[in-house]
Amino acid sequence: MLAQVATFAATRALRLPPAVSGKVSYRRHQRVRARDGVILMTDHYATDVPGAGTVLIRTPYGRGGPVTLFGRLIAERGLHTVIQSCRGTYGSGGTFDPMRHERTDGIDTVDWLRRQPWYNGDLAMFGSSYQGFAEWAVAPYVGDELRAMVLVCTTSSARDSTYAGEAFSLDTVLTWAELLSAEGQPFFTRQRELKRGQPRLLRGLATLPLDTADRVAVGTAVPFYQDWLREVEPEAAYWADRVFDDGVATVRAPIAMITGWHDIFLPAQLRDYAALTAAGAEPYLMIGPWTHGSPGLFGAWMREGLAFLCDRMPGGTDAAATLRRSATAPRPGGVHLHVANDGWRSLPSWPPPGTPGEIFLHPGGGLGGGPASGEPSAFYYDPADPTPSLGGAVLAANKAGRVDNRPVEERPDVLLFTGEPLETPLDVLGEVSATIHLHGEPEFFDVFVRLCDVDPRGRSWNVCDGLVRVVPGRFPRDADGVTRVPVPMYPTAYRFRPGHRMRVQVAGGAHPRWARNPGTGEPLGSAVALRGGRRWVFHDAARPSSLRFTIG
Repeated sequence: MLAQVATFAATRALRLPPAVSGKVSYRRHQRVRARDGVILMTDHYATDVPGAGTVLIRTPYGRGGPVTLFGRLIAERGLHTVIQSCRGTYGSGGTFDPMRHERTDGIDTVDWLRRQPWYNGDLAMFGSSYQGFAEWAVAPYVGDELRAMVLVCTTSSARDSTYAGEAFSLDTVLTWAELLSAEGQPFFTRQRELKRGQPRLLRGLATLPLDTADRVAVGTAVPFYQDWLREVEPEAAYWADRVFDDGVATVRAPIAMITGWHDIFLPAQLRDYAALTAAGAEPYLMIGPWTHGSPGLFGAWMREGLAFLCDRMPGGTDAAATLRRSATAPRPGGVHLHVANDGWRSLPSWPPPGTPGEIFLHPGGGLGGGPASGEPSAFYYDPADPTPSLGGAVLAANKAGRVDNRPVEERPDVLLFTGEPLETPLDVLGEVSATIHLHGEPEFFDVFVRLCDVDPRGRSWNVCDGLVRVVPGRFPRDADGVTRVPVPMYPTAYRFRPGHRMRVQVAGGAHPRWARNPGTGEPLGSAVALRGGRRWVFHDAARPSSLRFTIG
């Protein structure tokens, strides 16, 4: 009875359509044997709808609590639902080593499905974040049985997001390590720690050397965290069987991608989208006003994801028409974007068409339509007092997204370049990038660039940003030692309203979102010496620093 009440309440709260007629039953703690003998604990939520397809979710986050509700919600809509704990988590044997076993364990699980009397050969996969890694790991090996995938805030390759801009995404990695370690804690113990503001995690994020930060934040060494501090090079053999982008273009099943403008995996997920479209696929893409943990995201991906699955899977078709009426119409192909300050738009593809736009950094903190002569702008970066990060794409929902940047903009280590008030609306829609001509001392430094919207009250709201780590030889220098640094930034869909001003921040870091650059070139994990230095940003005709975007 309680299960029925919970699913009814969730259906109302998430605005889901009614369940299809039929009965849902479930078998918990089924033992699926992997090829090396490890047991993977698995739950099956069964529907009695004839000829129903199967949805597979593989997760390291447990099978109880909200996940039980999740399984029932899908099964009530006419689809068998199989939820499995990844190796080393929640009763499954072995040791959890992120991404390491998801390909072989996923293939073995599909082989187990084929031996079940209720499995009819129609398979879909559904999941968010790490669950999406597990989807990409196995998708190229399922063949024609794979009828649909729903991928939420995820990517085929976590490596690039871990080392965004070839720096280290410290906040995301250490926060995730702390989250995984806390999953076995009693509920009230965890809530007390969250209410206190997670002081151990905050101390860990501030700790040097980084290879001791996990002990501070979690209380013990975290093997994958230690590995990621060592295996920093893109070609490191460690990552060969932990990234799955080599198979993306081979997947022919219909795919829905749902994400947010401030999600930690957004650029990487869009690279997956590009690989699919280049191979002739027509994935559906939805990008909303969400962060990785936004409450609104869950409702959106349940509505959109279920509509997508039910429209393509046997057994779920009875619910599809109702779902389409209540959702925002996910169809094969197409792009559905939320434009800040304007609302939703449907487009044929990504990136959107439009007119190229560019704004140039000017001496004295201005922005204009072309470069201007004058002395370079300068600031001093001190890694002992690193420039803090505010909002943006971080893992914790309470710290992510759009925030007023005035506290960080008051610091002397942040350069500000602000345009005149706009007379008409300006829609920035698509990819965004910057080129910064910079001379820095020492030779090892980071370049952080952020686009902001300054409202008439003076509040400065972050729109998108990016950071690049500079080491000798990575980027070309001119005869004066000035380095031309290209900075890929997050894409966006944003309307700057009349009376608002565009602002570009340039800084030497954004800590702890990215690990501070110690300025010495020492190894990431063991660096303790800190060397600050002065930075000069050039913005003349010979070395124009600018930000490029598309006007939609």
